[in-house]
Amino acid sequence: MASDLSDIPTEDLMQEVQRRLECQRKPEKRLVLVGPPGSGKGTQSPMIKKEHCLCHLATGDMLRAAVAAKTPLGVKAKQAMESGALVSDELVVGIIGEAIQKPECRVGFVLDGFPRTVAQAQHLDDMLKSKGVSVDRVLSFEVPDNLLIERVTGRWIHPASGRSYHEKFAPPKTPGLDDITGEPLIRRKDDNAETMKTRLAAFHAQTSPVLKYYKDKVSHIKGDRPQSQVASQIKKALQ
Repeated sequence: MASDLSDIPTEDLMQEVQRRLECQRKPEKRLVLVGPPGSGKGTQSPMIKKEHCLCHLATGDMLRAAVAAKTPLGVKAKQAMESGALVSDELVVGIIGEAIQKPECRVGFVLDGFPRTVAQAQHLDDMLKSKGVSVDRVLSFEVPDNLLIERVTGRWIHPASGRSYHEKFAPPKTPGLDDITGEPLIRRKDDNAETMKTRLAAFHAQTSPVLKYYKDKVSHIKGDRPQSQVASQIKKALQ
């Protein structure tokens, strides 16, 4: 059903038309973002998406959307999850294949956090090859483990809104309280040094072979630099 645009200001409509015309001229890009928790992928991916007119694909979000929409693959994923089994790589790649058919993915995509293993990378490549395309660039966000542990263990969250703070890098105006509502902030249970060390060890063990698999397409991004410098590295990598 067509949307009623009569209440939308003309200026906003014209800006959207201009944005879409500019997107028509953008070269196609299919990107994979790799990086451990706290490496800055979540900060940079919306900017990459906007700059290059790409769709953002996070496997967790796509799985939940497919299950909610009751697509054939979503039904299979729900059955797997309800039985306590892992959702197979074939199913996840199938759901990615469905997602990239959407109009917003016409120019390409940013795939965030997948593939995590060489087997997943091979399944992804086979699916893309069947559509006559391939992964163009892999951005590997690299931050020393000790800094990642500091970033995560100092994190405070406002549960209702998802706003996050950091006791060192982005502290709230009043310690322990949300700036907007004044409500108490919490620490996530797994935001501790031991859990983070375990997660990082697993990440490195899984991801090193994936980066070797994509070796000629990998750009190494120094994620411990200021945001503007990280963005400049990404811009250079995607030229």
